[in-house]
Amino acid sequence: MENQVIVEHIFLLVIVTLFSVLQNAFFAVKLEREGKSGCATSFDRVSCAVRNCMDAYPTFLAVMWCAGLCVSQAPAAFAGVLYLIVRHKYFVGYMGQTSQSTPGFVFGKRPIFFLILMCMVGILNYMMAYFLGRCYKAQLKTITSLTASLLLIP
Repeated sequence: MENQVIVEHIFLLVIVTLFSVLQNAFFAVKLEREGKSGCATSFDRVSCAVRNCMDAYPTFLAVMWCAGLCVSQAPAAFAGVLYLIVRHKYFVGYMGQTSQSTPGFVFGKRPIFFLILMCMVGILNYMMAYFLGRCYKAQLKTITSLTASLLLIP
C-alpha cells in the first residue's frame, strides 16, 4: 500500500520519462537509417540534431523531476510533454532547412525555464518550511497548475 502511494506522486513523471526514452530511441533509429542511406549531408544534419537533443536531455530530466518532486507533478509533467513535442519539432525541422528548426528551439526554452522556476520555488519553499516553519506547497501547486497553461501561448 505504501509503495502505491509513492508511485501516485511520481506516476506522471515516470510516463513522461518513458516517452522521452522512446523519443530518444526514435532519434537513434533515424540516425542509423540515415547512416545506411549513404547520403553524407543528410547524415550530418540528423547527427547534429540528435547531438543537440542529447546535450539538453540530462538538464530536461533533472529539472522535470526536481520540479515534480518539489512542487507538483502535474504541471511538471505537462511542461515535460510540451518540451518533448517541441524537441520533436526541432529535430524534424533540423533535417530540413535551418530556419525550420528555429521555432522548436526558441519555444523549447519556455518549458525548461518554467521547470527551472518551479525547482527554485520548490527549494525556496522547502527552506522556508525548514527554517521558518512556513510551508506554501498547496498554494504553489495551485499557482503552477494555473500558470502551466500559459506555456501554450505562442
